[in-house]
Amino acid sequence: GYDSAGIAVSENGKTDVVKTKGRIKNLEEKLEKVGGLSGTVGIGHTRWATHGKPDDINAHPHHSGNERLTLVHNGIIENYGAIKKALIELGHTFKSETDTEVLVHLIEHYQMTDNLSLEAAVIKTLQKVVGAYAIVVMDNQNPDLIVGARKSSPLVLGVGNQELYLASDASPIVKYTKKVVYLNDEEVVTAH
Repeated sequence: GYDSAGIAVSENGKTDVVKTKGRIKNLEEKLEKVGGLSGTVGIGHTRWATHGKPDDINAHPHHSGNERLTLVHNGIIENYGAIKKALIELGHTFKSETDTEVLVHLIEHYQMTDNLSLEAAVIKTLQKVVGAYAIVVMDNQNPDLIVGARKSSPLVLGVGNQELYLASDASPIVKYTKKVVYLNDEEVVTAH
C-alpha cells in the first residue's frame, strides 16, 4: 500500500523532481504534463505516510535546502523533531512535515559545514538519528553517484550490465538483473 509517488532525475548539475499524492498512474499523468524527465541517474519512491499527511508536498523524493541533495526514505526517524528544531535554529527552512526532509537537511548540514563527501555526510548523519531507515541519496554536484544505507528496513543492491540498482526489495529489479546483494543492518553502499 502507498498513498503517494515521486521520481527524481539528475542531469547537468540539476535534479528535477515530480511527485504527487495518489497512485503511480497520477505520477505518470503528471510526468506527461511536464514532458517527462531526462537523465541517466534517478530515484523513485512510493510512500505510505507516517509523518505528515499524504499530499504532493510530503511525497518523496525530498530536496535539501540548497537543492543539491535529493533523498528517498523508508522507515521512521524517531528523533526527527529534536533534529528539526536544531536545524531551524541554524537557519534551515522546511517545506514538508516529514522526517525524511529533516534527514536530507541534516546530511546537507554535515556535507557543507564539515566539507564532507556525500558518503561521509550520510554516515555522520546516520550516527545521529534514532529509528529505522532505508535511504537513497543523490548529489547533483556528483551526478553519477548514489549512496544508500539501511537499518531495520530492507535495501537491496542489484548489479546489472553497466548499471546498478537500489531497491527495498529484489522484485522490482529482477527483470534487469539476477545479481543482488542484500545489505546488512547499518551498511552503507556507494554506487557509481
